[in-house]
Parts: sequence; structure tokens; C-alpha cells
Amino acid sequence: MNILHDQSDTKGTFYIKQNDLKVAEMTYTKNGNYRIIIDHTEVSESQKGKGLGKKLIYHVANYAREMNIKILPLCPFTRRIFQQDKDLHDVT
Repeated sequence: MNILHDQSDTKGTFYIKQNDLKVAEMTYTKNGNYRIIIDHTEVSESQKGKGLGKKLIYHVANYAREMNIKILPLCPFTRRIFQQDKDLHDVT
């Protein structure tokens, strides 16, 4: 399962596609060159409970580490996972 990434100068999306349909996505806004603000995470009804939202979170955390940036998780789902998992605290 590949996680894809699209971005512009100010915004971006990480997403998962299956059969050419987007089944999960996480959107963010760039906050300068040092932080992204995750504002929305959504998983299609048919894919809920399969851990796709968490896969997006861990992928974006690795992206932040590679890019040497921080994450501000405003999305309630993402914020909850970041609070619960101490392995993610280094990117907040």
C-alpha cells in the first residue's frame, strides 16, 4: 500500500488510493519552512477500522523527521494519536 503526497506552496495532502479511488487522506497547511499543521484526516466508510488513519500519521511523522520540520496536529483524531504515542512526540 503506497501513501502518496501532493503539495503546493502552502498546502499538502497525504493519501492512500485503492482501485484509483482515494480511501484515506490527511490534509495540512504549511507554517513557514519549519512546521506543518494537520487539519483533517478522513478514511472512507468502507476502509474504517483497518488502521489507514494511523498509517498516514506514522508516514507523515517520518516525513517530518526527514524534512527536519515539526507537526502541529489540530485534527482531533491526529491530535489524540500524537498524545497517546510517545514515539511521535519528537515531531511535535
